[in-house]
Amino acid sequence: MEACLEEELPATTELEQGLRNGVYLGKLGKFFAPKMVSEKKIYDRDQSRYQKSGLHFRHTDNTVQWLRAMESVGLPKIFYPETTDVYDRKNMPKVIYCIHALSLYLYKLGIAPQIQDLLGKVDFTEEEISNMTKELEKYGIQMPAFSKIGGILANELSVDEAALHAAVFAINEAIDKGQAEGTMKALSNPNAMLRNMQSALAQHYQDALSTAKKTKEAQASGRRSSVSSEERDVYEELLTQNEIQSTINLVNTQAAVRSVNQAIDAQDEASLLAALELPALGLVGVSPVNAHWYLEHLKSHKEHRKQDAGYAVQLEREEIQRVVSSCNDFAEAEKRKLNAIAAINTAIRLGNAEETVEHLMNPEAQLPIVYQSAAKLYQNELFNLQIQGNRGTADLSHEELCVAVEMLSAVSVLNEVLDTKDPVAVTELLCDSPLGFSNMDHENMQRYADTLISLRAEALAQGQEFLSWNDVQKCIDTVNQLVHEEHERVIAIAEINEALNSGDVEKTLSALLLPTAKLQGVNPDTAKHYHDVLLHTKDLICKSSGDESAVLWLDQIQEAIYTANQEEEEAFRLAEAVADINLSVSEGDTDSTLQALQVPCVGLRGVLAECADDYQAELAKRQVLNAADGGDGGVWVKHRIKDRYDFYYDLQTQKGTWNKPQEFVHNTSQLTKEEIQSTVGSVTAEYNREQLWLANEPLIVLLQARIRGYLVRRAHADRLEYLRQQEPNVVRLQACWKGYKQRKSYKDRLNTLQSNVGSAVKIQSLVKMWVARSRYTKRLQYFKDHEKDIVKIQAFLKANKARDDYKTLTGAQDPPLSVVRKFVHLLEQSSLDVQEEQELTRLREEVVTTIRSNQQMEKDLNLMDIKIGLLVKNRITLQDVVTHSKKMKTMKHKMSNGALGSGDRQGIKGLSKGKRRRLEAYQHLFYLLQTNPCYLAKLIFQMPQNKSTKFMDTVIFTLYNYASNQREEYLLLKLFQSALQEEIKSKVDQIQDIVTGNPTVIKMVVSFNRGARGQNALRQLLAPVVREIIEDKSLVINTNPVDIYKAWVNQLETQTGQASNLPYEVNAEQALSHEEVRTRLESSNQMLCAVTDKVLSSITSSLESIPYGMRYIAKVLKSTLHEKFPDATEDELLKIVGNLLYYRYMNPAIVAPDGFDIIDMTAGGQLHSDQRRNLGSVAKMLQHAAANKLFEGESGHLTGMNQYISQTYQKFRAFFQAACDVSIPEERFNMDEYSDMVTLSKPVIYISVDEIINTHSLVLEHKEAISPDQNDPLHEILDDLGEVPDVESLLGEGAIDPNDPNKESTLTQLAKTEISLTLTNKFELPEGDDKDTKGLMMKTKKLIVDVIRIQPGDTLTEILETPASSAQEVDHGKLVERRVEQDANAPEGLKSSQAALEDRQLPLEQKKRKITRNLRTLEQAGLVSSSNKYQDIINDISKDIRYQRRYRQRRKAELVKLQQTLNALSSKAAFYQDQINYYDTYIKTCLDNLNRKNARRSIKLDRKGEEKGSRKSKPQSLKYTAAKLHEKGVILEIEGLQTNQLKNVMFDISPCEEVGDFEVKAKFLGVEMEKVQLHFQDLLQLQYEGVAVMKMFDKAKVNVNLLIFLLNKKFYGK
Repeated sequence: MEACLEEELPATTELEQGLRNGVYLGKLGKFFAPKMVSEKKIYDRDQSRYQKSGLHFRHTDNTVQWLRAMESVGLPKIFYPETTDVYDRKNMPKVIYCIHALSLYLYKLGIAPQIQDLLGKVDFTEEEISNMTKELEKYGIQMPAFSKIGGILANELSVDEAALHAAVFAINEAIDKGQAEGTMKALSNPNAMLRNMQSALAQHYQDALSTAKKTKEAQASGRRSSVSSEERDVYEELLTQNEIQSTINLVNTQAAVRSVNQAIDAQDEASLLAALELPALGLVGVSPVNAHWYLEHLKSHKEHRKQDAGYAVQLEREEIQRVVSSCNDFAEAEKRKLNAIAAINTAIRLGNAEETVEHLMNPEAQLPIVYQSAAKLYQNELFNLQIQGNRGTADLSHEELCVAVEMLSAVSVLNEVLDTKDPVAVTELLCDSPLGFSNMDHENMQRYADTLISLRAEALAQGQEFLSWNDVQKCIDTVNQLVHEEHERVIAIAEINEALNSGDVEKTLSALLLPTAKLQGVNPDTAKHYHDVLLHTKDLICKSSGDESAVLWLDQIQEAIYTANQEEEEAFRLAEAVADINLSVSEGDTDSTLQALQVPCVGLRGVLAECADDYQAELAKRQVLNAADGGDGGVWVKHRIKDRYDFYYDLQTQKGTWNKPQEFVHNTSQLTKEEIQSTVGSVTAEYNREQLWLANEPLIVLLQARIRGYLVRRAHADRLEYLRQQEPNVVRLQACWKGYKQRKSYKDRLNTLQSNVGSAVKIQSLVKMWVARSRYTKRLQYFKDHEKDIVKIQAFLKANKARDDYKTLTGAQDPPLSVVRKFVHLLEQSSLDVQEEQELTRLREEVVTTIRSNQQMEKDLNLMDIKIGLLVKNRITLQDVVTHSKKMKTMKHKMSNGALGSGDRQGIKGLSKGKRRRLEAYQHLFYLLQTNPCYLAKLIFQMPQNKSTKFMDTVIFTLYNYASNQREEYLLLKLFQSALQEEIKSKVDQIQDIVTGNPTVIKMVVSFNRGARGQNALRQLLAPVVREIIEDKSLVINTNPVDIYKAWVNQLETQTGQASNLPYEVNAEQALSHEEVRTRLESSNQMLCAVTDKVLSSITSSLESIPYGMRYIAKVLKSTLHEKFPDATEDELLKIVGNLLYYRYMNPAIVAPDGFDIIDMTAGGQLHSDQRRNLGSVAKMLQHAAANKLFEGESGHLTGMNQYISQTYQKFRAFFQAACDVSIPEERFNMDEYSDMVTLSKPVIYISVDEIINTHSLVLEHKEAISPDQNDPLHEILDDLGEVPDVESLLGEGAIDPNDPNKESTLTQLAKTEISLTLTNKFELPEGDDKDTKGLMMKTKKLIVDVIRIQPGDTLTEILETPASSAQEVDHGKLVERRVEQDANAPEGLKSSQAALEDRQLPLEQKKRKITRNLRTLEQAGLVSSSNKYQDIINDISKDIRYQRRYRQRRKAELVKLQQTLNALSSKAAFYQDQINYYDTYIKTCLDNLNRKNARRSIKLDRKGEEKGSRKSKPQSLKYTAAKLHEKGVILEIEGLQTNQLKNVMFDISPCEEVGDFEVKAKFLGVEMEKVQLHFQDLLQLQYEGVAVMKMFDKAKVNVNLLIFLLNKKFYGK
């Protein structure tokens, strides 16, 4: 090393210490591997750091650099020491040993000089040797054996080394002589310890050894100049014993290989078998039974090699071994195949379909795929094939079975596809299946499919289970025949259309009569009409379609033929009917004529029997006229059919035709249908007109009457018109006449009254009296009828008056005494108030008790989780778990039996005076701490972080009863506010410290608001949307491209069981280069945005659901930070608010909803990993949005979502601003300094003995820090308490048995005993002492209320100066008695004090005098003034009235809220109980398993029992070479070993006693190197985390997925 480093090393005795920092080793590495180790990589190169302060952990980097340098030059790793061997001096001899090996290795490479032999040059003293021996013994290290024989280190032989060396030298000399016989003789020397020599190969040995020796001499010649002759190693030029043996083995192997190749060329099976069994080849698995297979396959393999190379080649040993192994496998498979075929034939003959299919599905039979559902099909068809007599044997051969099974499987699949009624699938199967159907036309595939589907349905309906191959072939032939016929018919249709276009009737008839057209009803005699009808039909089609080239289709032609035939029949019947009519008319028979006219085939309209005679006369007249005009010599009559076709009828032969007869002459004497219809119509119309007049005679009469009436009305109108013209004259006449009559009547009445004046007056008085009485009676009855309405009106008026008075009370600056007097009764405590206070106290106690109980149960369940986990891993015994379970049940039983207040009977709540004083002192202390938040705010920051957290979780929340009412919630919020302001002012240096750190108060606030009080808010806020995400089974979100890539690769390898060609370790960029990864990532991003929007919408729309405490603390946080950092922007402050409201409060509940009771989970249930990842992805997205943190750097693949982040942040920003907009607690809770004084009951807390002691000790320890003023009330209370008591003194004597061996554990349990403390203010003066102005004010107000309730007055001064009447004294006495009775019935905690009772029992006048004295004292104190008649105290009373009303309202709301909280806590307790029951069931099952005989024991109760029990046989281990595992893909590589060396490494995998644990041992060349413990659960965890490759022994890289696959397959049968 000194020669290489060119610097002096420490003394030999100090060298080990000097090597520990690795500097010299690092420099040595730089010398022989400068590219691997540079000067910059050597830490503390000048060793100044080491000399100043000793070793530093970074000195290990130098050793690592040295090890990497040795690896780079190829030194075998067997020599490498561990880093700790150097740094901690754990194995310094191995380090020196490695340096020796490195020296020799570098010397052989020509890089460095060889290490010097110090024998005889260095002398160690006895002391130095003794010290070194002690050090070696100290570390348990053995010195390695250093040897210089051919560079073989630590090679200790058990033979005579001198004899060995002599024999080796003799062999080298014989080799130099070149005589094979001499060399063979030297090799045969027993001292040489050589094996497997063959005399026949002597010359080959000579040649090979001579070549090896010359090669070694040539390599050594280059190093002679640098080493002196006395330092040379003789084996640098001579062959060593190992090299000689290797050469012999090589020659033997080559000779054996030649023998094998010669036997192959000679096609000699016996020679080949003998050559394969030669030991020199070392072939594994050679079997004489398979000799013919060996010869056949080796010959084939050799021929293939010859074809590939182009010349004759010799097979190598490895190739021969592969072929032998392959032949063995093939022979074994062939044997199993023949056995399987025999079993199949036997099953077919037995006729059991299920058994036949089972044998057919045997993989060893090597048959095509077989379907279980088609068992009967296989059985029937194969049996039929088996009984055919075309073969010499009844058994089916493998080839026959393959063909038959393949076809039958295809038929089975075809039947299943036909059942789906999917024509496309049927078509695809017919095209691709190996069914081998004949005459298949691909153009007809759809027809085949449809027909087969129909045929399959018919077969099922008839009970036929399968369509056979013949059925399908027959169906195909039928379809082909139908298609052929359809083709021929198309040709015939084309000829018909062509004939129509030609206009040749005969040609059309010939086309219609073609047999291929298959037209029905064609009559040759009707050919002309067929032609005309078809042409007409074609014209209609051309017009409707607009296509002049349109042709007739088959159905149209057939329809036209049917139409033509029908028209011919109708025309013939028409001609006969018309001829009959003419005959009847000419004979003059009216009845016959009428009957002929009524024949339906004629189609005449309007024929009436009443006109028969007229028809006969008119038709005869018309017939005569026709005969006179044209004559009647012809026999033919022409009829026009449908205004298009002419039909000719022969009157003599009574036959008709469509063709015009030759020399046709129409008989004009014959009436045509049109003429007959015209005549009949005219006659019928005339008859109908006549009948119409007769039927409407009344209407005609009515018409005449209407006309006459019109004439009369017109005459009357003329008369009226005349009178209107004379109207003035008529009016004048009427006026004169009416005036005369009125004057005459008036004179007669006046005379009558004048003669009866007395009677008239009397009648008038009676009438007036009757009218007045009627009006009064009616009014009185109206009031009686509307009495309820009147009451409502009065109540409305009174209510208006009361509202006005209350508005005056609440709104006026100085409300009048008269108004206050109306409402003072509200200050009186009713029985309902007492009941509600009792209920409120009870609910508070239950809430606090349940919260503490749930917390303890949660801790116990968490501990039970851990213990069961350790039990599963066999780290603890089942007895430990059972013990903890019993402990849980015991504690639950104690809680259910009311452990609260168990110390009330003795101890601190005892009846002695000293204990009473201590109790009152603690009540004073906790009242002071509760109402003055500055003490606790300072105390929190005086304690270490771990203690302050526990103090907050227990004492503080207990002190405020977990904010179970508004008073305590208000006080707790004030504490949070004070503590947060204190923390920001004293501990926050930068605004980001709130985000990056873990502020104590923030943690406390979030913990409280996520507890029982705020759990419902979180549940209401997040439960619906979180439950929707969890229940969406199709939702899979993964935004990490590497994880997506690994999951993809894991999926491929797990499904196939084969190594993927894809790399395992990739970065994000490489992962994103795959299309599948990009597709999955894009899909995840889209789903992530959609789900995030849902969660964000749920959050922003539920602002009022967030607890008030969270919003107020957010407001305090923002304002306090703004005060300390005035330059901070609004966005910066809102990000801090978002960190509180979202990240700390909501985010954990989204990530783990089961842990925060957001969703209901059954006992033992848990979320799936995909569900957790989905929730985590959404939470991460919302976290980035709340902080406006864009994706960049490692998350560069998500930069496309930055715009979405920015948009979401704006929504969050508005949400955070709105969240901070809340009122202050004083307004929210209506609290002030007098609130405690007017409440009916004193505050009560429930606290454990241990918490009392801890609080006392902490306050006492830090009293100078939290209260530096010695006059502070806290010091006085602490002086009253004295020293911190112990648990036993607080619980009282006798609480603990002094002889109890478990006294300590009993004390620990008893320390958790809870007691109730009624908090009181020590510094509120006792009743009766009037020096305290606040107390005096309260007592004076109570006395004034008593007085003004009894005695009215406009001002307080007036009431006090006016003496009370006796009635008022009596009323006051009744009020006092009622109060005394009510107080006597009140519970203990709600009774009034004795002093208060005495004051309120004073007579009315004495109360007034005491009020006057108190008012003077208060006036001197400046609280009231007589100048305004003591209006100030009246104003205070009005405030008390308003507060009492609000207090009652809050109390009712608080009762509802407490009940809701208690229900939620009970639900949570029930959930915990379900978990306890679940664990009890699990433990019971474990105990049952222990007691079950012959059961597998996976849980041990104790070690002794295991040793005494019967030992079970250890499961068999697996042994694989590294090459085999590399071939399977399990091992990827082993550092320091080439691939061809993997065969020398053997892995032994054996299961341990603990289920799921395996021990893996590694052996190199049979030598055990290392072993490692492998936990199957850890492998599954790695697979879950997406880790595809792991390291074993720090050298072997292993594929995790394939290793799991191997273990499952070999040990678990999966």
